[in-house]
Amino acid sequence: MELSNPSLPNNIAITTKLDEAIGWARESSLWPMIFGTACCAIEFMSVAASKYDISRFGAEVVRFSPRQADLLIVSGTVTYKQGPILKQIYDQMSEPKWVISMGACACSGGFYDNYTTMQGIDQIIPVDLYVGGCPPRPEALLDALLTLQKDLRTNKYNPNRHENFKGLLDNV
Repeated sequence: MELSNPSLPNNIAITTKLDEAIGWARESSLWPMIFGTACCAIEFMSVAASKYDISRFGAEVVRFSPRQADLLIVSGTVTYKQGPILKQIYDQMSEPKWVISMGACACSGGFYDNYTTMQGIDQIIPVDLYVGGCPPRPEALLDALLTLQKDLRTNKYNPNRHENFKGLLDNV
């Protein structure tokens, strides 16, 4: 675009609230990190592939370091032995951060009701969105992503929303 275009009005000022500008910027610049342990992680791969193409929604750059991610997608079965690892990964992410629990196993333990399987990751980390299914379809994860983006745009996410969260590993 030419800066000296005579058809554009001069001295334009855009006014908005700071929170709305930040929400607009965050909405399309999510940096997801996958914590995939089972078949739901395979469904995430199809979300990132060309058919569903998560990049269309501004979440293209999948990070493999928690320090570079602001969206943690936990997909698959999480055991009690993996719990401290997941908690450490969550703690390493910088604020603001969001968590999507993908699949029946991550949400509620799924059909693994035994002494080794955690019955939902919300026992150790706070979850912002749940995606049900075994495994959920790629469209369901994209719907969760769009829901998160809509909430970010409308500033529904309070930075202190998980302030009172106490997980099983918080007192260890």
